[in-house]
Amino acid sequence: MSPSLTPLIAVLLPLAGAPLVALLDKRPNLREAATLITGIGLLAVVISLVPEVLAGARPQIHLLEILPGLNLSLHVEPLGMLFAVIAASLWIVTSIYAIGYMRGHHEENQTRFFFFFAVAIAAAMGVAFAGNLLTLFVFYEILTLSTYPLVTHHRTPEAMRGGRIYMGILLSTSIAFLLFAIIWTWSLTGTVDFKTDGILAGKTDTTTITILLVLFAFGTGKAALMPLHRWLPAAMVAPTPVSALLHAVAVVKAGVFTIVKVTVYIFGLDLLHDTGASSWLVYLSGTTIIVASLVALTKNNLKARLAYSTISQLSYIILGAALANDLGKIGGSLHIATHAFGKITLFFCAGAILVATHKSEISDMKGIGRQMPLTMFAFLIGSLSIIGLPPFAGAWSKWYLILGAIEAQHYFAVAVLALSSLLNIAYLLPIVANAFFASTADEEHGGIEEAPLACVIPLLFTAACCLALFLYPDPWLDLVRHIGVF
Repeated sequence: MSPSLTPLIAVLLPLAGAPLVALLDKRPNLREAATLITGIGLLAVVISLVPEVLAGARPQIHLLEILPGLNLSLHVEPLGMLFAVIAASLWIVTSIYAIGYMRGHHEENQTRFFFFFAVAIAAAMGVAFAGNLLTLFVFYEILTLSTYPLVTHHRTPEAMRGGRIYMGILLSTSIAFLLFAIIWTWSLTGTVDFKTDGILAGKTDTTTITILLVLFAFGTGKAALMPLHRWLPAAMVAPTPVSALLHAVAVVKAGVFTIVKVTVYIFGLDLLHDTGASSWLVYLSGTTIIVASLVALTKNNLKARLAYSTISQLSYIILGAALANDLGKIGGSLHIATHAFGKITLFFCAGAILVATHKSEISDMKGIGRQMPLTMFAFLIGSLSIIGLPPFAGAWSKWYLILGAIEAQHYFAVAVLALSSLLNIAYLLPIVANAFFASTADEEHGGIEEAPLACVIPLLFTAACCLALFLYPDPWLDLVRHIGVF
């Protein structure tokens, strides 16, 4: 396979699988087999690129010229490689989980779900491998549009309202701010291509650079910076596999990925450091981390608590980019991976509890760990990784973020990271403690057992990955250390 064609195949493969899923509507076993085979094929394609990228190759392909010097193109580099590996690998796991969840919960319109799931992953591949801002914007919008039917899957008034908030915030921010920032960048530089040292150095003044960063940060609504975060809790009306897709695999990761990619390849870390243009973003992301954690403490609904946890955790990645140094870049980029595996584990557990017990409120889950020990043990591991405790993956990304904050002498950021970890403990570990140790009437959980194996196996796998990523971080560190060479 030609390396230059590989990123295009990564985009087209899920798109080819989507209509096949639709054609097999009346044969669910074959439909789900098609989903899994397509996912395995995509992962194989994506993994095949990793050795070449680590060796310095940057496969690229031009798709369509819009104007002279302005085209749709795909270009593989380490940051996009990281995002693509996460999305492709977790698509398979989430698909297996979704099969168990959708059947165990007797969901309707399962074919539509798997169809748009495939389209969303294709869009995520396009975002990951975008060669310039225009290509990134196109696939970013496709991702928003393709996930709307997933958010509104139940078609209830509540689901439709959540979908309106979801679409309203994401489309309005991207069109009003992100697109404007792209056009402004084009007018200043004559290009929207990603470059190793950025494209804005020497093109404009510090004030304009700061304003552009504001437009990019708030235009990327998927990153859920406050106060543009409401779409994310609103989207929790979706089935749990969609929540896992939103919070760990594609949507929010596309948002923070976009901010990191723009800071590294459009502004350039040296430019942001020398001008101090990203200092405000350190304070905004730090505030989002703390405020979202405090709100999470007040939520009794498990998915709502996890949603605000996600808002907080995403800003770790933005904080790393805003520090504008190599250690911050490594910590923020690595957190894309460590948060993905930790948070998807927690959402898988929330869905398994719902399937097995029909419970969604934390106050109703006392003693449930004695009936669902595997699920709650996985929840504990995912929680410890999110908190950042060794020997689980989140410890590495938080370590590099703290080192980056110290190197940048941003002691506000150091304090935020420390306080946030304490708040993570406060809103996650009591769930586990109550599940295993709180006393409850024996009959309350009578007859409860683990969710179907198709739900339990994926959550155990992702929990194991939280440990594996801590013990064997080198493959991920190799990728993030190469970020910056486009």
